[in-house]
Amino acid sequence: MLCPSSSRASKMLMLVMLMSCLVSSSYGSFEDVEITWGNGRGKILNGGQLLTLSLDNYSGSGFQSKNEYLFGRIDMQLKLVAGNSAGTVTTYYLSSQGATHDEIDFEFLGNVSGQPYTVHTNVFAQGKGNREQQFHLWFDPTTSFHTYSILWNPQRIIFLVDNIPIRVFNNNEAIGVPFPTSQPMRVYSSLWNADDWATQGGRVKTDWTHAPFTASYKNFNANACVHSAGSSSCGSQSTKSISNDQAWQTQDLDANGRKRLRWVQKKFMIYNYCTDTQRFPQGLPLECKRSRFL
Repeated sequence: MLCPSSSRASKMLMLVMLMSCLVSSSYGSFEDVEITWGNGRGKILNGGQLLTLSLDNYSGSGFQSKNEYLFGRIDMQLKLVAGNSAGTVTTYYLSSQGATHDEIDFEFLGNVSGQPYTVHTNVFAQGKGNREQQFHLWFDPTTSFHTYSILWNPQRIIFLVDNIPIRVFNNNEAIGVPFPTSQPMRVYSSLWNADDWATQGGRVKTDWTHAPFTASYKNFNANACVHSAGSSSCGSQSTKSISNDQAWQTQDLDANGRKRLRWVQKKFMIYNYCTDTQRFPQGLPLECKRSRFL
């Protein structure tokens, strides 16, 4: 479904951009993350194999990775808040800091019992976002764990659910569209109350009689370049010698991947900023004219 790109320019760009990185893989456990807020509402359990975040009417909770990454593939298995999750938001994203930060977002917007979650995606580059796409899922994300992945290399960002691509955001810096290429980002996740907007535009509020709300995480995998000043080992090998587990460095979609992406976007996409002409009366963003797979 995903295949390495063979573009010579892409290979050269990869080698240049990865010169300040160190490849690192963290498989399965949460030893490379830390609970950052929530006053005990976030817990690492089972010897580091399971992490839970909870939300009540006093506070939510969250965690972040100990490392910063500059390109990589980040996988996380999540089981979302079950039952009446209206008003709650579970986030899983990469972000740098500051006014001109970069960010790659998964946000899961809860709903009343029996209604589907909304999967909200967005990409920020140099502080500019407003690139939202939203989806429903083809399964119930609250009954079992599913894998949500962010693949980020200098050519593109691919959002995947159970290894099925749901969105691709390409690097269009050549036409003046900012793209995250230089700011290292940490992995963040949180569970918090956003009932002023999260569910049906804020019309449905959080029902605190169902609290505490809990989201569960396992099998965190950061197959990525850890940003380390002065380190160049990530770019020390030639592109031809990249191993299979480092194939994300040049990955693109193959024919089967493009077919699955079209299936998801046809059947499950519920919002695409690139078709929202009312929101952009002066014309759609430049990248929208280059590809419908954004």
